[in-house]
Amino acid sequence: MKFSANLGFLWTELDLPEAIRASHRAGFDAVELHWPYETDPEQVTTALAETGLPVLGLNTVRGNVAAGENGLAALRGREQEARAAIDQAIGYANKIGAQNIHVMCGNGAGRDHHDTFIENLRYACAQALEVGKTILIEPLSPYAAPGYFLNSTGQATDIMDEVGTENIALMFDCFHVQLIEGDLSNRLAKLKDRIGHIQFAAVPDRGAPDHGEINYSHIFELLSEMSWDRPLGAEYKPNGPTEASLDWLMRAG
Repeated sequence: MKFSANLGFLWTELDLPEAIRASHRAGFDAVELHWPYETDPEQVTTALAETGLPVLGLNTVRGNVAAGENGLAALRGREQEARAAIDQAIGYANKIGAQNIHVMCGNGAGRDHHDTFIENLRYACAQALEVGKTILIEPLSPYAAPGYFLNSTGQATDIMDEVGTENIALMFDCFHVQLIEGDLSNRLAKLKDRIGHIQFAAVPDRGAPDHGEINYSHIFELLSEMSWDRPLGAEYKPNGPTEASLDWLMRAG
């Protein structure tokens, strides 16, 4: 298996270019980002070129985090901000060579949120298609993201069908899906062709994948049997220095 270091959680004490270099030294095959916008993209591309690591993707901004916002794309009346966030993410992805843009929908429920999310996703997919990028959407667990609009894989695939474009895919985070629905093995097999990226962390503490209720040795073996050849995203919160949490990587590698 190949693995990607999620630099939203790993090596957070380093600036982003140095975190990319640390990922390479640790043996990761790729990196992925949360919200890298305060870092000059030229510094990112320099570190990527030095290490030879690809960058898989990044997120649209969350909005007013202090007020509890967690994305904008499903919020009625915020369409202008949501589309500016989409444009920002696609523009930054272009500069650093990232393939995927995760469009964050935000909190809420109901038809207005659904319709707004569809409209903004169609905009995002049209903009991304022009530059060969893929839009990702990700269900988040209410335990980790209370009130998040997108909260099941079924809801996500229904939305993807309604958007109706080829460049939209599911971000399947094993941590969130286990907390929402469980049955990871069958869901991965069933949804394989709809998935654009897979992430993982221990459940329930979101730590390294060497403890907790998910047997990641089984999950990694299953994905290998399914011929999944893209890097899996290590999006976990280390309990201490990142380097001290990487025994699982040596075993899996």
